[in-house]
Amino acid sequence: MTPKRVLTDRAAALPALAEAFRTHGFDGASLAVLSKATGLGKGSLYNFFPGGKEEMMAAVLDDIDRWFDAAIFRPLEDDPDPAAAVASMFDVVSGYFLSGRRVCVVASLGLNAAGEVFAARVRKYFARWIAALAACLARGNVPPPQAAELAEAAVSGIQGAIVLTRALGDEAAFRRAIDRLCATLLGAIERGG
Repeated sequence: MTPKRVLTDRAAALPALAEAFRTHGFDGASLAVLSKATGLGKGSLYNFFPGGKEEMMAAVLDDIDRWFDAAIFRPLEDDPDPAAAVASMFDVVSGYFLSGRRVCVVASLGLNAAGEVFAARVRKYFARWIAALAACLARGNVPPPQAAELAEAAVSGIQGAIVLTRALGDEAAFRRAIDRLCATLLGAIERGG
């Protein structure tokens, strides 16, 4: 029998909490579900997260923000090669969302009433992604209005591809959508608009 994993700090609990919120949503992730996912008793969860489920979700969102900042946003904002940054974004996103099999926790919060508590965080996440991508495209000589439009279409297309892939049970749908979006953005950079 495999020994039960013992989590010794908040940070160690975040991946399990994130998966529980992905699977059950904020409302459906009861303390019993979160306890089972982390292997921590309810008392230990409250010890690490005295603010309860809202603090747990806030910590998960902080962790997601840090990851997206390092892996998506900063490369889009800083890479001197816009085409390479765009191609990398699509590769990283595909891996992160497991080719559409993994729900976007941030997007799922925006779909229900529980998201009201985190509405500003959800807006900030998507606004930064769109702005970073638009700035990258603009560095690739895509006119700013078109860059903003393409960035918004790409981010919404990625989120839609996740939903479609899960609904159809067809991982290839995600890959096709990602490939189309990537080709569209790279084509705009190549043409300069």
